[in-house]
Amino acid sequence: MMAKAASDDRGADSSRDARRGGLATALTMVPAVSVALLPKITCPACWPAYAALASALGLGAVNYGPYLLPLTVGGLALAWAGLAFRAKRRRGYGPLALGVVGGVVMMVGKFAYGSQAAMYGGIAFLLGASIWNVWPKQRPRPCPACVPTGTEGE
Repeated sequence: MMAKAASDDRGADSSRDARRGGLATALTMVPAVSVALLPKITCPACWPAYAALASALGLGAVNYGPYLLPLTVGGLALAWAGLAFRAKRRRGYGPLALGVVGGVVMMVGKFAYGSQAAMYGGIAFLLGASIWNVWPKQRPRPCPACVPTGTEGE
């Protein structure tokens, strides 16, 4: 009789563990599924399909205005961090300075004045800073008089 009660307790514990294991397994799949969907989510060609799906679900009327400023600031901070990362080894701080000016012009133009021209001008500065930052440096060519032509003493 005692053995049966002990096995029933173990059965209850194992079913509880199985439920926890199922939840843990499901939670461990979330990062994998997110990474698998990331290229699809960030693909600009897929955005109209996502917008159509969201509109069909009634999400087209969601007010995104309160989130626009914080998301823009976050994206701008990422852009500036990318321009600042190893700036000294690449092109110096010129692209970062141009990116900061572009970001400020973009933010002031968009959120303070509502100026489309200023916003797009700031975006153009940011784009120019990014291209300038990744453009490969040309290696300095040595002076022909400094290049050894052969070994002496042979």
